[in-house]
Amino acid sequence: MTSALLPTYVRAPLAFERGEGAWLVTEGGERYLDFGAGIAVNGLGHAHPHLVGALTEQASKIWHTSNLFQIPGGERLGQRLVDATFADVVFFCNSGAEANEAAIKIARKYHAAGGQPERYRIVTFAGAFHGRTLATLAAGGQQKYIEGFGPKVEGFDQVPAGDWAALEAAIGPETAALMIEPIQGEGGVREIPHADLRRLREICDANGLLLIMDEVQTGVGRTGRLFAHEWSGITPDIMSVAKGIGGGFPLGACLATREAARGMTAGTHGTTFGGNPLAMAVGNAVLDVVLEEGFLARVARSGLLLKQKLAALRDRHPHVIQEIRGEGLMLGLKLGVPNTDFAAAARDAHLLVIPAGDNIVRLLPPLIIGEAEIDEAVRRLEAAASGFAAVRGAAE
Repeated sequence: MTSALLPTYVRAPLAFERGEGAWLVTEGGERYLDFGAGIAVNGLGHAHPHLVGALTEQASKIWHTSNLFQIPGGERLGQRLVDATFADVVFFCNSGAEANEAAIKIARKYHAAGGQPERYRIVTFAGAFHGRTLATLAAGGQQKYIEGFGPKVEGFDQVPAGDWAALEAAIGPETAALMIEPIQGEGGVREIPHADLRRLREICDANGLLLIMDEVQTGVGRTGRLFAHEWSGITPDIMSVAKGIGGGFPLGACLATREAARGMTAGTHGTTFGGNPLAMAVGNAVLDVVLEEGFLARVARSGLLLKQKLAALRDRHPHVIQEIRGEGLMLGLKLGVPNTDFAAAARDAHLLVIPAGDNIVRLLPPLIIGEAEIDEAVRRLEAAASGFAAVRGAAE
């Protein structure tokens, strides 16, 4: 069959009819344990009754008005995010890339509003992924994504994470901000040490720079804290959020201190769909669950349990699984076999995992998984790893 869709994805030969918690079900009734969660999006699993109820209730009222009018659900969600974080103000959009575009514009406008429009450059870190727009591709700096789309958008300087001499050399009179993911997701579930994040905060303060935290993949409970930077004890000036905040409904947000956002006055930025009533209803429903007492502690415990069981699996299959990375329920397996082959083998065992850079497969299950589902996932990972071990044994 010839598809009418632009062929920009290599899709697995699977289509799902419905979801139930941490499970997806095909039209033929086959059940798959979902440890990808739509790339860290379905944080509360599939068909969560509270989210379904909030969406359907709002859908029967009003879907869209535009930001020419007040949207009470957005005012409420914004205030709840401010109350739970470092931020004073929130801008709602539809995706992580849009949230990062807003973060970049806020950082540049901050300096322009302070009489230094020449300070527009942003230092980012090798292996980063900040989105697919032309500006966020340039921010990420990965050539494989930039190639063929003309000149790279000006204003971004990449340095290796942890290379302090390179960072010092990259900071100049035109530098506006540093932008970093506390754990690089697409880059291979690479954790930035907490001490390094604290040092970056100090560098920003010493040089009059803003610190932008990209928490598109790490945020909304994924690591066992509401946002991953909290583990380091520092706060950013600007933070981008998406994926988990909508629980599967397209929703992004850019949070900032009032000082960092001083240049963002009426007319400086906008969106047609961002902050629409449907998205706001779902976003508030997500926070209802994630901010419940004990929820984040359960995520942290589940992450620790999964990591312990993965360590035992690595010990049984050291030639297949070489390293375990990550925090909470954002974990990665560094493999000794091609990650796409391993993901296919896991899929054959009816377990969904997500390949990433540095020959990693990501484990990003819904935050609501229980011990039985963790045990079942490890059993299916064992089946996938055993297949590679059998092939290696036959070759020897």
